[in-house]
Amino acid sequence: MVESILVTLFCCLPFGIAGIVNAVNVNGRYDGGDYEDAQRASAQAGKWTKIGFWIGIVVYVLWFGFMFLLGGAALLGRH
Repeated sequence: MVESILVTLFCCLPFGIAGIVNAVNVNGRYDGGDYEDAQRASAQAGKWTKIGFWIGIVVYVLWFGFMFLLGGAALLGRH
C-alpha cells in the first residue's frame, strides 16, 4: 500500500491509483476468507505499482534529457 501511495505522489497518478485500489481490496478479501482473490488483488496491486514506477522513471529521464538538450542548445546559441 505504501509503495502505491508513493508511486501516486511522485511518479504516475493513474497507475498509482489502480495500485491503491487493489491494495485496499486485499485486506477485505483476506478477512472475508477469500484467500485466492486476496492473492490476485495483491498481485494486481504490485503490477500496477511497478508499471507506474517505471513509467514515472522513464518520464523523468526523458524530461531531464530534454531540459539538458535545451540548455545545451541555449548555450550554443549565445556565441
